[in-house]
Amino acid sequence: MKVMVTGGSGFLGQAICRLLTARGEQVSALNRRHHPALAGLGVVQHTTDLRDRDGVRAAVSGCDAVVHCAALAGVWGPAHAYRSINVEGTANVIDACRRAGVTRLVHTSSPSVVHDGRDLEGVDESAPYARRFPAPYPASKAIAERMVLAADGDRLATVALRPHLIWGPGDPHFLPHFAARARRGRLVLPRAPGKRIDTVYVDNAAEAHLLALDALTPGSPPAGRAYFITQDEPVTLTDWVNGLLGAAGLPPVTRHVPARLARLGAAAVEHGYRLARVRAQPPITRMAVAQATTSHWFDISAARRDLGYEPRVGTAEGLARLATHLSANPDHAAARTPELLTPERRPSARTSEA
Repeated sequence: MKVMVTGGSGFLGQAICRLLTARGEQVSALNRRHHPALAGLGVVQHTTDLRDRDGVRAAVSGCDAVVHCAALAGVWGPAHAYRSINVEGTANVIDACRRAGVTRLVHTSSPSVVHDGRDLEGVDESAPYARRFPAPYPASKAIAERMVLAADGDRLATVALRPHLIWGPGDPHFLPHFAARARRGRLVLPRAPGKRIDTVYVDNAAEAHLLALDALTPGSPPAGRAYFITQDEPVTLTDWVNGLLGAAGLPPVTRHVPARLARLGAAAVEHGYRLARVRAQPPITRMAVAQATTSHWFDISAARRDLGYEPRVGTAEGLARLATHLSANPDHAAARTPELLTPERRPSARTSEA
């Protein structure tokens, strides 16, 4: 099978490419830049931008299926940047699939499309899209997901997966950020007793995409549907962060601030940055605080039933694998990354997995 992965050079995208090549598929990737790791896997790379309609069409041409991971993610930045990449870019992918006769499109979405700042405790896919979003990223991802699911039909079957807070060996986002702030003595978390969150180990998230790819055909149960993908082991934010820090050989975080103070501070800081027209990302944002001070964990029964998904790598095993990886690659916990609970890079014209 010829499979094209958009955002193949990203954290999740690379994991998906590794699994696809390991089982003998012909894999290509759409990235903005050539990536040595993909070249080592034998992945054919198309260096273009999601906003380049002709470039996307050329990359998709001749493929049987597409896994669409590429997106602009973050908690700050102009709405037009998120819309141009996440919405218009996704429209280009759908158009290219239709023109090329692609029969399967697996889209990487986000649970943030249903998070409006209130607790989500054990909800399933019947939860409605949020009416208000704290940042342009989830708003754009909600539009993109709806577009992908609406495109499902007799010739092109589509499905959307919602992996939550992806972590593991090679994570360039969460652990490096937490570790950097912990080393400087600046890691402070909002106090949110009783609030639990879902996460997902990167190999589990990648496997879910392959399962969706295999189960997806026109008229099949997954066609036109969205699925939450998690570890199915909800934990507190503090426990999750401390697990990552422990894998890196760092002491646990002990400093917390009241949730209400964190919310007020985020709103004030954002307002100040907008008044001053500062383009840099603030040190704290409303979206990050909303994610850190509410419960957001999900029922994955539908993914189990329709996709055969099971988080085969448990959290304890995942942390052990992460510790082993970091002992051999200590620099992987030292890169600079965005703020708390930012799943991807800070906003730019780049594409990365969602």
